[in-house]
Amino acid sequence: MSALLITTADGVRTITLNKPERHNAFDDALIAELAAAFRDAGHAPGIRAVVLDSTGKSFSAGADLEWMKRMADYSQAENLADAQGLSDMLEAIDACPRPVIGVVQGAAYGGGVGLVAACDLAVAAEGATFCLSEVKLGIIPAVISPYVVRAMGGRQARRYAVTAELFGAAQAQATGLVHEVVPAERLDEVRDKWLARLKGNGPEAMAAAKGLIRRAADDPLDSQLRHWTAEQIASRRASDEGKEGIRAFLEKRKPSWVVN
Repeated sequence: MSALLITTADGVRTITLNKPERHNAFDDALIAELAAAFRDAGHAPGIRAVVLDSTGKSFSAGADLEWMKRMADYSQAENLADAQGLSDMLEAIDACPRPVIGVVQGAAYGGGVGLVAACDLAVAAEGATFCLSEVKLGIIPAVISPYVVRAMGGRQARRYAVTAELFGAAQAQATGLVHEVVPAERLDEVRDKWLARLKGNGPEAMAAAKGLIRRAADDPLDSQLRHWTAEQIASRRASDEGKEGIRAFLEKRKPSWVVN
C-alpha cells in the first residue's frame, strides 16, 4: 500500500497521507515523497489548488517510531541532514504557488501540527486533537517552529511547546492554527466551499498573494517593505491576468480563468 496517494480532478491536486495503521506518521522516505509531491503540484499545468488530507483516525502523529529508533543512532551530521529534509518538506508546502487546504479529521501531533501550520487554510473536525509533544521525549519542535509560530503566535506556541498538553479543535481555532471547526461529516463541505472560492480567483494573483503575505508578515515595516509592496501591486496591475480581471469586473462578466 502506497504511503502517499495523489489524485487530480477538476484542477485540484489531492495529496493524501495513507499510513492509517501507523497514524500517518512520517519517516525520511515519506518526507521526501511529500516534498516532491508539493513541488510538482505547485508547477503542474492546470492545478488551481492543493488539498492535504489523510486516511484513518489520525491526521498525522508526527515522526514514525521506527524512524525515531534509527535516528537515535545517528551522528550529529546525520541528524542535521535528516532535519533539513523535514525543513525542506515544510517549505515545499508553505511556498507552494497554489493555495493549500489542510483537512484535519483526527489527531495531529508533533510534526503533524507543523503540516497543518504550513497550509494556507485548515479545517478540523470537532473531535480533532493537537499536541506539540516533543518535550515529552526530551527534544523540541524546532523545524516546525517557524510555521507554528506564524500560525498560532508566539505566546500560544510557547505555552504548548513547553507543556506538551493536548488541546482540541476549538482551541486550535482560537489560536489561529485552524480556520474552521465542523462536525466530521462536514469537512468535505468546507473543503469544497473553499475550493469554489479559489477557482474564482486569478491563479497568478493567488501565488503572488501568498508570497506577499509571507514577506509582509516577517519583514519590518520600513521604507524598503513599502516600496516592495508598491512594486508588487504595480506588477499585478500591468500583468495580463490583472488587466483581464479589471476588464471583466468593469464589463460585468466572469474573467477568463473562471470555468463555467
